[in-house]
Amino acid sequence: MEEEGSFHGAPGRASTLVRMVALDRHRSGDELAAALDGIRQAPADAGTLELIVRRPRVDEREVLEQAALDLVEGLVGDDWINRGSRRSADGGPNPLAQLTVMGVRAVEAVAGDRERWSLAGDQLYVDLDLSVENLPAGTRLAIGETVIEVTEEPHTGCDKFSARFGSEAIKFVNKPPGRELRLRGLNAIVVTPGTVRVGDTVTKL
Repeated sequence: MEEEGSFHGAPGRASTLVRMVALDRHRSGDELAAALDGIRQAPADAGTLELIVRRPRVDEREVLEQAALDLVEGLVGDDWINRGSRRSADGGPNPLAQLTVMGVRAVEAVAGDRERWSLAGDQLYVDLDLSVENLPAGTRLAIGETVIEVTEEPHTGCDKFSARFGSEAIKFVNKPPGRELRLRGLNAIVVTPGTVRVGDTVTKL
């Protein structure tokens, strides 16, 4: 298996550094298609925050038990704040992509075991229906002490996603019905700062 960096291990007060490795076998188109029924059964109004991941540097992951969401920094300690974007007037980070959220049923379909979920590169992994129909831009979600808002910025699979999960996975998330279901996830901003914890209820407001 090809090493692609590192991430900090299972949720806990003290994180453990472990290797981040590419999948040794990518899911086939048929395997991914078979997961659609289960993905569509995700709860529409109230789900669960299953995983929190901080990205301190490129190709590094820190899996957390809890995290602070900030109006300016997004997920505190994440490198979003250091990423330049053409979307920003001053060349700073994309203001519409402060947080990225992915559905756990979709990431399980492409990545398999839970320890591989963070390879996707998102920060909050939830069991909730993230489809455009269920969560149009402007929808707010309460998570723990916080409130976040879905933005109109599309969240699509990139070259890294394809390299890690395969060509069938990129088609699965980027083409219909995956795009409408937001299988790759969604972008959001922090509206009410505070702390989020694994196991928090995620409620559509």
